Amino acid sequence: MSENTDTPPDRLSVDPASPYYDAEVLARNVGVRFKGEDKTNVDEYCVSEGWIRVTVGNSRDRKGNPLTMKLTGPVEPYFREG
Repeated sequence: MSENTDTPPDRLSVDPASPYYDAEVLARNVGVRFKGEDKTNVDEYCVSEGWIRVTVGNSRDRKGNPLTMKLTGPVEPYFREG
């Protein structure tokens, strides 16, 4: 990891094709609080722009990727303990 910090990055994605994907950060078990509620289905987030992308059911697009929906609001990423 390029920086040794206890603060997750401003933007992070779980999609390996994304430029915001970081396997080392994801391995540290990143959690996301959105509007004060823990979310477990977040595919991507951006703190500075105030949005998350969440998976919508089991639906897939024509390329086989899960369908996502963009939600706006306060985003608080954190590293889970354990």
